[in-house]
Amino acid sequence: MHDIKRELSPAGQSTAMFSLIVAGEAVFFLPFVLPRVFRPTLLDVFDVTNLQLGIAFSVYGVVAMLAYFPGGPLADRFSARKMMSFALVATSIGGLALATIPSLAGLRVLYGFWGITTILLFWAPLIRATREWGGAKLPGRAFGILDGGRGLVAALIGSSAVALFSIFMPAEVQNATLEQRADAFRQVIFLFSGITFVAAIFVWFALPHSRKRSDDSQSKYEPGGVGRVLRMPTVWLQALVVVCAYVGYKGLDDVSLYSHEVLNFDEVQAAKVGTLSMWVRPFSAIAAGLLADRFGVARLTMLSLLVFGFGSAVIAAGAFHPGVTVFFFATLITTSSAVFALRGLYFAMMEAGRVPFGDTGSAVGIVSVIGFTPDVFMGPLMGVLLDTWPGELGHQYVFAVLAICAMIGLLASILFWHIVRRPV
Repeated sequence: MHDIKRELSPAGQSTAMFSLIVAGEAVFFLPFVLPRVFRPTLLDVFDVTNLQLGIAFSVYGVVAMLAYFPGGPLADRFSARKMMSFALVATSIGGLALATIPSLAGLRVLYGFWGITTILLFWAPLIRATREWGGAKLPGRAFGILDGGRGLVAALIGSSAVALFSIFMPAEVQNATLEQRADAFRQVIFLFSGITFVAAIFVWFALPHSRKRSDDSQSKYEPGGVGRVLRMPTVWLQALVVVCAYVGYKGLDDVSLYSHEVLNFDEVQAAKVGTLSMWVRPFSAIAAGLLADRFGVARLTMLSLLVFGFGSAVIAAGAFHPGVTVFFFATLITTSSAVFALRGLYFAMMEAGRVPFGDTGSAVGIVSVIGFTPDVFMGPLMGVLLDTWPGELGHQYVFAVLAICAMIGLLASILFWHIVRRPV
């Protein structure tokens, strides 16, 4: 297998991975991190309901579904450096449009645009470059470092964004006017846009100009990769695991709103709760990646899905009310740990499932088309549940959906484990 480390010095290897980490999170700051941390504020400033915001997410998801498939083969043929840099610049420009506080129609168009920039041009090159960096021996470590590092970047920038938001808000947060809240929110958008643009420059200079090698036949693009991958049952099971794990990731978008509506936290406190779950990510993803290389990706995936399902079921049961914060935070941290561990594991399953390296992009495209369908349905589904049953009951229904998906994913991971245990 071709290894990106052959082309770089040790310092260059570290810089290359760091650039993948920064870029891999920065590209999603605007479409996803922003509404996760500041969801109550975003709903008010843009004057939209949960369902309307969910439909904007769904527009992104539909475009992404169409983009994953062609994006995979493109990543097998063209430079990650060029594709990722251009995607980051385009995404940051979209942030400037968001800062104008567009109408609902404009918001939907913007999310469709981000579906193209973050997926068609970015996602598969990121996954392929990470798999190259880890090689055949350390796939868990590579993807664990990637997602754990992304989580650390998200937590640092998210915390900075909350601090910036609070600076521009009046001392009495509850008394802030809509104009004051919109101005504070706009500063956060500018922060995220600037970081995304800087990440594009970093990637351009940190990644190798070309990863192709004439003597590396396993890395070469060969026609027919899609057909080969489609015939692999492990790829289909991996895709199902990704669906269920990604439902959990999207469901965590409800954490800040849950704390605001059920536990009576103010907007700044709710944003801090959303950021707390992000701080769990670097530790859980890196730990899961390291343990996966030692004990097996399938085993760690099964354990993570079990914990994710249990934590979601506790919240769905209505175990929390104002004043019961210690138990809530313990459950939030545990459940978030399992969800983010899965993010560090589910693409490492590709190595365990014996996908040929030359078909990585095609496999990423197929797994992503299926696995990230929650981008299409979770936003509207959460919007319907939260708007139809206001208050705690709607949130309980959201987490019940998460618990059911976790159990389905657990069954898929068990089947995957049985298949990969067989000798080749």
